[in-house]
Amino acid sequence: MDKRTTTVRMPEELAEKADVIARGRGISVNALMLEALEAEIERVRHDEEFMTRLRELTERDKEILDRLAE
Repeated sequence: MDKRTTTVRMPEELAEKADVIARGRGISVNALMLEALEAEIERVRHDEEFMTRLRELTERDKEILDRLAE
């Protein structure tokens, strides 16, 4: 699997909480963040309002790209 490096800046208090939770679970903060991101992606996939808004944005972007290609 290809990987991408991303820097995440977060408030110190949140970073401390993430560190404690990760250590308590015996995983890295990176693994904790990946799990949280995967859970959020799964959550929004089942959010009909979000998916409708995403489809509308995608269609708008496609229309803009089509005009640029003319």
